[in-house]
Amino acid sequence: MNKKLLSGLVLALVLSACKSTPMTDKPAAVVDKSPATQTTPKSTTGNGADTSGIKEVAIDSNTVASGNNPLKDPSNILSKRNIYFDFDSDAVKAEFRPMIEAHAKYLLANGNAKMILQGNTDDRGTREYNLSLGQRRSVAVKKSLNLLGVQDKQIETVSFGKEKANTNCADEACFKTNRRVDIVYENE
Repeated sequence: MNKKLLSGLVLALVLSACKSTPMTDKPAAVVDKSPATQTTPKSTTGNGADTSGIKEVAIDSNTVASGNNPLKDPSNILSKRNIYFDFDSDAVKAEFRPMIEAHAKYLLANGNAKMILQGNTDDRGTREYNLSLGQRRSVAVKKSLNLLGVQDKQIETVSFGKEKANTNCADEACFKTNRRVDIVYENE
């Protein structure tokens, strides 16, 4: 009986340690003039085709108030909510940069919006290791958003480790769908 109680308390402590909280409640008065947030001309080939690979996303804070929520529009990049990772890695791939930039622009335009970054892993490895890896993945996405000017008070990170993993995986194609960070907006 005592072993069960003790192991339950230890598990609760581990899980509560994985939830992040903002470092400060005071927003910093920072103007980000880094090249990542400035508009750059699109590169084109001789035939006039856009080769920049990044599409401009128009985000208007009035669209949410008028009922046209870009977060729920399937044709908007903001409806994409999963960032996938390589095996045993917490490095954010370059292919997800446009999605992260679009979510950063949305958060900057909507100061009251808050997101939860949920780190996940496949079911290989120990529970403790996967909780740690899931947290590192969610923090890596948070740092990317912070570099684009998003304040900590708008982002929460949490790790589910392998708790939400598809346990019926038999091949790498299935395993890689579990290695992700899910973006969830509060009150959505």
